[in-house]
Amino acid sequence: QVQLVESGGGLVQAGGSLRLSCAASGSIFSISLMRWYRQVPGKQRELVAGISRGGSTNYADSVKGRFTISRDNAKNTVYLQMNTLKPEDTAVYYCNQNLPGLYDAWGQGTQVTVSS
Repeated sequence: QVQLVESGGGLVQAGGSLRLSCAASGSIFSISLMRWYRQVPGKQRELVAGISRGGSTNYADSVKGRFTISRDNAKNTVYLQMNTLKPEDTAVYYCNQNLPGLYDAWGQGTQVTVSS
């Protein structure tokens, strides 16, 4: 069973940076679609960024130009570099591993708090 463990969250001032990491167990990481989502209380979980097994990326409009998703298949890890953070980026960030039609797994989440 695949396990995803996020790390790197914390408290940062507006304009600062954080890098989230998500380490995956198992042997299917390199062929998986990896995504970061975020959720605030009372709102739906929203897609922040995704990276395909081939390295193609996509981003929510709200984070384009500020966040960068990347992956290291040798380490079974996906990253989310977050720059120029804003208070509205405050949320719990979740890592998702997906093989369309076959598998879908979530991490436990890591809190990111951006103070103004």
